[in-house]
Amino acid sequence: MRCPFCRNADSRVVDSREVDEGQVIRRRRSCSSCGRRFTTVEEAVLAVVKRSGVTEPFSRDKVVNGVRRACQGRPVDEDALQQLAHRVEESIRSGGNAEIPSHEVGLAILGPLRELDEVAYLRFASVYRSFSSVEDFEKEIADLRDAQRTDD
Repeated sequence: MRCPFCRNADSRVVDSREVDEGQVIRRRRSCSSCGRRFTTVEEAVLAVVKRSGVTEPFSRDKVVNGVRRACQGRPVDEDALQQLAHRVEESIRSGGNAEIPSHEVGLAILGPLRELDEVAYLRFASVYRSFSSVEDFEKEIADLRDAQRTDD
């Protein structure tokens, strides 16, 4: 790691701490040349592979924004959206893959969103699964009702 002050390539780690529930490591370093201290942050990058083949870093903000659109007009607060995005990221990271197809991100959203708000779930599922008819909605609603019966 290069020193940001003198550009020397040699530094030593003075202290390391886990941050963000172990997803990030913060290291305090000391330059062997000028002696100044600086901090580095290491994070395992989770990449999303889009349908076009383009790869981009996973973004909780994108999850929140997509779900927020589905929740418009629904009694869902911002904190619940942030928690949902956190659950989705944890679910994806627990798979152990550094790259994940975008459709798997959508699948990871569906479960927590269904628990959060069924109307928002239907809205999201209709776009995500490309509903093309009333029958598609009816089938999804029937599946929701069946799931409610088994939960009761």
